[in-house]
Amino acid sequence: MRPMRSNPPKNTPKSVDSRSEGATDAPGKLGDGVQFLTVPEELAGQRIDNFLQARLKGVPRSRIYRILRKGEVRVNKGRVKAEYRLKGGDQVRVPPIRVAEVSAPAVAGESLRRTLEAAILYDKGGLLVVNKPAGLAVHGGSGVRLGLIEALRQMYPHSPFMELVHRLDRDTSGAILVARKRSVLLHVQSELRAGKLGKSYLALAAGKWPRGQKLVEAPLRKNTLKSGERMVTVDGEGKPSTTRFQVEERFKGATLLAAEPVTGRTHQIRVHAQFVGCPLAGDVKYATDEINGAFRALGLKRLFLHSAGVRCTLPDGARVDVKAPLPSELELVLGALRKG
Repeated sequence: MRPMRSNPPKNTPKSVDSRSEGATDAPGKLGDGVQFLTVPEELAGQRIDNFLQARLKGVPRSRIYRILRKGEVRVNKGRVKAEYRLKGGDQVRVPPIRVAEVSAPAVAGESLRRTLEAAILYDKGGLLVVNKPAGLAVHGGSGVRLGLIEALRQMYPHSPFMELVHRLDRDTSGAILVARKRSVLLHVQSELRAGKLGKSYLALAAGKWPRGQKLVEAPLRKNTLKSGERMVTVDGEGKPSTTRFQVEERFKGATLLAAEPVTGRTHQIRVHAQFVGCPLAGDVKYATDEINGAFRALGLKRLFLHSAGVRCTLPDGARVDVKAPLPSELELVLGALRKG
């Protein structure tokens, strides 16, 4: 006669859907016992090591690889290697693991949330286009606790996937692409690498832009100063870089330009404009204090560079063409120049 089974202990593992378990990527402990995570369709194709890294905040990547090698992580009850790509519906077993306690994540305030809600220009087919305000970093790190992507993840807590397609400098405003599906991220980034993704900017350059100067081809090289500041210079040993420029309006002492980067190097438009002899207004890295002082007198308090539009396609072939209006503070500067 078999002995009667007792009730299961309270810490018996239970199934947890990763839509709720991992959507916010909150730091801290994942759980004291074994956890089972269900992979949503939106994360199909993601590597298991990256999937775990996003959910085990505070755990060194070396530790994640160790539990994978030892078979402590199972997918559909089987061992997998770090490069295994997940499928929608996969059941991932995560062993008990101590997660280093880290400081609580910064929370997007009500004012920032309202600003970003009003800045959503497009939200279809797993793609967001956001009119990023100047002064907001695209992601946290290097002394920045909260960036655009972290704020968006808090605003869309039930979206299991939210990643930047590309980046904008902190001081640059305007249209930026954010994927809400992994399939969209991979598709649009493939267009970016192939030169099929269109990005157009409006920039105010100091001085008189040379007539006929519609293409700048100058190799760029990134340098890090002793202070940690990142600078980019034109250097024969740098990466090939090309920007198209078109004069939109001429003023006394300044030129409004439309710029389209053919390549996507760091600070590309800013350094190519400086290379021509017309650095961008308000550029504290590549323009002189004298130049920036003259534009401050006109009311300019930031870099005059704005991502005015983006063009791409979605995986189903739908075309996306979104324009971002010029911020009012930059319109006021142009108005002052027209009066002068």
